Amino acid sequence: MPIAFITGITGQDGSYLTELLLEKGYEVHGLVRRSSTIGRSRLEALFNNKAIYEKRLFLHYGDLDDTTTIRRILSSTAPDEVYHLAGQSHVGLSFEIPETTCQFTAMGTLKLLEILRDLPKQPKLLHISSSEIFGRPPTSPQNESTSRDSVTPYGIAKNFATQMVKLYRESFGLFACNAICYNHESPRRGETFVTRKITLGAAAIALGLQDKLVLGSLDAKRDWGFAPEYVQAMWLMMQHSSADDYVLATGVSHSIEDFLDAAFRAVDLDWKQHVKQDERYMRPAEVSQLVGDASKAESQLGWKSTYTLDKIVDSMVQSDLESLQARSR
Repeated sequence: MPIAFITGITGQDGSYLTELLLEKGYEVHGLVRRSSTIGRSRLEALFNNKAIYEKRLFLHYGDLDDTTTIRRILSSTAPDEVYHLAGQSHVGLSFEIPETTCQFTAMGTLKLLEILRDLPKQPKLLHISSSEIFGRPPTSPQNESTSRDSVTPYGIAKNFATQMVKLYRESFGLFACNAICYNHESPRRGETFVTRKITLGAAAIALGLQDKLVLGSLDAKRDWGFAPEYVQAMWLMMQHSSADDYVLATGVSHSIEDFLDAAFRAVDLDWKQHVKQDERYMRPAEVSQLVGDASKAESQLGWKSTYTLDKIVDSMVQSDLESLQARSR
């Protein structure tokens, strides 16, 4: 039975990855922050499954900057694969807490690399990187060789971590990969992200629970994919014969307005009648032209994104409708 260790196991990607690995016969260990709330809704079904929890799925408490605890956990569990998904991942929030963002997203990754470097049995490592490392790239779409011009604290921290992973692969021989992920959504997306804010807002307005949705800029464009497909690519990267970096993207750009249109169409409403803009939600700096070229992942891993934006958004709106209706009963 292969053994996997996941940081950020309770997040969107962590929960989908956990389900995927369990389906493939893994024993899964996850790192959970000591400050995390008791409720972990994304993994609730697994926690309540007595055949899985504490038999093939185990949680360990610790923070990314707690190197002693992480080293102890990795030494005792001896994983074959480490999936590093944790970190401060909210781009807008990174302007408010840049030090915390760099501490966990940048330095947390470096500390993990140092621990893995010293282990007698070195596991494979996957680090989840981000399209934010490109910032305002000179060309579009971007691939693994595109130059980087990060313009957010989060993007800069991720760029540091991404380069460190590559350095440890080339200099110390670690099997270490970067999954350079463009935006990927699902019904499990956190409610502080604009995409989930939109789908929740559309559902609440359709149910008469609110009348308006307040957002920042509507001009921003992103390459949006489906999270369960992206974690599949992460696993494929770890099964490849050699470690490398891969862009994971759809290759299609959509604006916030496109996302709004898809969300409100799912509930037969016109978003223009319900959305207001507020300068308080505008970012000090915004990325541009972020569209990914995932041809390397397709040719080497056999992976390709298949979900359209409408399909992704509809799944999120329907999930939010069900959740809101259940709360009001």
